[in-house]
Amino acid sequence: MKTISAIVVGTGFGSRVHVPALRAAGFEVVALVGRNEEKLARKAADNAIPDHFTDLGEAISATGAELVTIATTPDTHAPLAHQAIERGCHVLCEKPYAFDAAEGEALVAAAERKRIVHMVAHEFRWLPERALFGRAIREGLIGEPRFLAMDQFIPFCADPSTRLPSWWFEKGAGGGWLGAGGSHQIDQICDWFGDFRSLSANLFTVSDRPEGAEDSYSMRFVMKNGMEGSLQQSAGAWGPPASLCRCAGTKGSVWLDGDKVFLADSTGTRQLEVPPELELPKPPLTDDPAVAKRLAQFELGPFTRLAETMKDLIEGRPAQDCVTPPTFHDGLACTKIMDAMRSSAAQGGALLTL
Repeated sequence: MKTISAIVVGTGFGSRVHVPALRAAGFEVVALVGRNEEKLARKAADNAIPDHFTDLGEAISATGAELVTIATTPDTHAPLAHQAIERGCHVLCEKPYAFDAAEGEALVAAAERKRIVHMVAHEFRWLPERALFGRAIREGLIGEPRFLAMDQFIPFCADPSTRLPSWWFEKGAGGGWLGAGGSHQIDQICDWFGDFRSLSANLFTVSDRPEGAEDSYSMRFVMKNGMEGSLQQSAGAWGPPASLCRCAGTKGSVWLDGDKVFLADSTGTRQLEVPPELELPKPPLTDDPAVAKRLAQFELGPFTRLAETMKDLIEGRPAQDCVTPPTFHDGLACTKIMDAMRSSAAQGGALLTL
């Protein structure tokens, strides 16, 4: 079977993660697309990519690529994705894949009309501990899930002097921690438990920085299966990261402790072992253990599994059933929840039925 050619749009996360993950999955990266010619040329050379373009349409015409991956600011996702879809390319788009639900619905319709393979970069579904957590729930190990708590403190944006992409704090560009971090968490909840029934939310800023998009959010919600829960995350909290992810059900509880999964029920408490099919690929060789862990767990490892699944689907093979692939349909479901959270926050945390 011939090698599938891919174009990567984006010189930041796109060149750092998309490119090596696509190659590890067996794709041929034939071009890099961006806006700055000088930066493009440098990034293409650094990553041994044979060509670069400032126009996606030109890149598709020149290379005949079958896959386009998009790693740009959220406000540009939909126009770029539509351009690729209309050319008949398969599309892998970073989250949030659309600026709002209206854009998302149009993308789903276009992708389905062209019958292309479409996925959203919710690669953290492949983190072994998250996949194992979800498997424990699906297999009924805690009975009917009744209560979920997902809380996280991250120092990412705490120091205003930290150099970060400026668009992260620009609402018009799709910035804000709800889209950057919350989209992953919301997608995970949908993947584990299904659809939301109602929610109440707030968006706010914890760090000492000027007006702009939020660095924190909170939400209380009820799922259609009756489970209640809370989701809170701040990227502006000084100190070491801290998190809680725990679900209580009628017959037991399951929770995360770092990258370990524990289960408690009437027989006691035990750690659940990660089976071979949920393990991530080995990280690239490096002398720094911290870098190796970051590459394996938070960047290349999960994204490589995402890319491998994309390749299976493009080549007509069914995806492995250990992790459900996140499609544009999942991206739309996530976007609708984020829209509802913003609406609730604008109304002072009003309770909204979905």
